[in-house]
Amino acid sequence: MNLLRKLCLLLIFVSASTLSAQYTGVINSNRPGFSESPYSVGTGVYQLETSLFYRKTQIIPTFSRPQSNGINFLFRTSFFKERLELNLDFTYQRDRIAFDNIFTSSYFKSGISRLTIGGKYLIYEQEYKDKSKEVRSWVERHRFDWKRLIPSVAVYAGVNPGIESDIFESGGFSPKAGILLQNNLTRDLNVVSNIYYDKIGTELPELSYIVTATYSLNDRWSTFFENQTIFTKIRTSTNLGSGIAFLYNRDLQINSSLRLIADGKSRGFYTSIGASYRLDRHKDDFVELDEFGNPIEEDDGAVKKKGFFGRLFGKITGIFKSKKKRAASNQVKLKSKTIESIRKNTNKDEATINNDTIQKVTPKTIRVRPKRVRVRPSKIKPVKDKKKKGLFGFLKGKTAEEKEKAKKDKEAEKEKKRLEREKKKAEAKKRKEEKKKKKKKKNEEDNKDENG
Repeated sequence: MNLLRKLCLLLIFVSASTLSAQYTGVINSNRPGFSESPYSVGTGVYQLETSLFYRKTQIIPTFSRPQSNGINFLFRTSFFKERLELNLDFTYQRDRIAFDNIFTSSYFKSGISRLTIGGKYLIYEQEYKDKSKEVRSWVERHRFDWKRLIPSVAVYAGVNPGIESDIFESGGFSPKAGILLQNNLTRDLNVVSNIYYDKIGTELPELSYIVTATYSLNDRWSTFFENQTIFTKIRTSTNLGSGIAFLYNRDLQINSSLRLIADGKSRGFYTSIGASYRLDRHKDDFVELDEFGNPIEEDDGAVKKKGFFGRLFGKITGIFKSKKKRAASNQVKLKSKTIESIRKNTNKDEATINNDTIQKVTPKTIRVRPKRVRVRPSKIKPVKDKKKKGLFGFLKGKTAEEKEKAKKDKEAEKEKKRLEREKKKAEAKKRKEEKKKKKKKKNEEDNKDENG
């Protein structure tokens, strides 16, 4: 225990290096494993990781919980800094409580089994050399980077409010602390290691570790292997598991896992299926540059913040100014560093065109708002569609053209029906004549047979 405390103090006081953004283009989920990555989801991201689970173990003498099923929610977000993440871990489950002595009996109990509110902070991020750009040496490109053995480090701190159900009660309110490590050994393989000290100050504190190896099979599929061990005063629990995850799209992941459990003297298995979804509202910060690639710095002395009434009266008085005066009042004053940079990167001929001073040169930013052009209304009157009568068009009568067209259509329909009737009559008459001819021919044949 003393060794663990020393290790915690050592890692907390490690100086943090310059960190890159924690936000990723696709969802970064901890599921289906139990371990937690040291990296946060990024500011403006709201991520929910859920899983339905089923656990079954052997019934052992006296009291035991041989069967459990429930649902787990892990909500993750970040507001203030990219390296800081806040999360909430909640589990609701239904357990079978068994009593085995002379006879075996059992009953079922449901309730909240876990509720932890916490946060993690990335204090060190290991940077690796991108060897994909190395084209001069094949050996150098495929050589292992020994820096990958140094992990990225984050610290975790949380609290258990102690509102669990009576069968899961662990001593009320208690803190939780941990260390989160991650080694990216290759582009497709990474190892996450966690050390937790949970339920601190209660009668049954827990010391646990988790080691997870995750391998990306391709851009969509990944698999993992994990070992978790929990040490308490009463017993030691261990589980070995594996699973698979499918990236459906950049914001949705579906996963499943299967584990073998050794809970004290009891043996069993654990299986789960779940999904992770994020609501991405992340916005990257940007720096405006001038035409020479130098960042534009605002002059605090030139730009003064005005209150509500100052802005209101400024707009009213600005209406009566001419366009030239308004443009002159909005002129940007450059800092001395910016002027010096422009002079160094500008030719003498360009700087002295029209005898202009360098102070009048305004930088052209990369992000430029499009110029608004007011389109004047056209003088050509649109042609009204006479077919559209409007809402009360049924009250208007038909025009002469419409009446003439309706009359012609009616006559054409009558003529069509008349021709169809004549065609039917002709066909019926033809069938009747053919029938008569057949009957006459048959009678003649019969008379011949009688005379013969």
